[in-house]
Amino acid sequence: MPMATDSPLRFDTKIVIVVRDDLATWQKLNMTAFLASAVTAAHPEAVGEPYHDADGTPYLAMLGQPTVVFTADREDLRLSFERSLTRDVVPAVFTDDLFETGTDADNRAAVASVRRDHLSLAGLSFRARKNVADKITKGLTLHA
Repeated sequence: MPMATDSPLRFDTKIVIVVRDDLATWQKLNMTAFLASAVTAAHPEAVGEPYHDADGTPYLAMLGQPTVVFTADREDLRLSFERSLTRDVVPAVFTDDLFETGTDADNRAAVASVRRDHLSLAGLSFRARKNVADKITKGLTLHA
């Protein structure tokens, strides 16, 4: 989904991360990094150009648009998850089990072993058109 053409600071999409409010700070931060990487992998066009400083030192590129981080209780997180699926938005999911695994293969196996309605969601992320993202996250508050 391309950037809006009327201003370089306006986008027609949103990157959203939702984290459950009862997690430890380290869990929220760790999970946010994983969930942001999922959006990056799924939407490489969202990545901006590499950075460099005035001395010419190169730095890695980052997502080229802001990421909004919300907090939610278990019920509202589940509601946002279900809303994303009914709007054909494929989310990244992070479940409680992933705090105990050690490899990417173990992470996928942990998710694959649980039916969708029994996933113990800790967080999710997605990139969608703004109006769709707003409907998915309706009622959530920004993470403070």
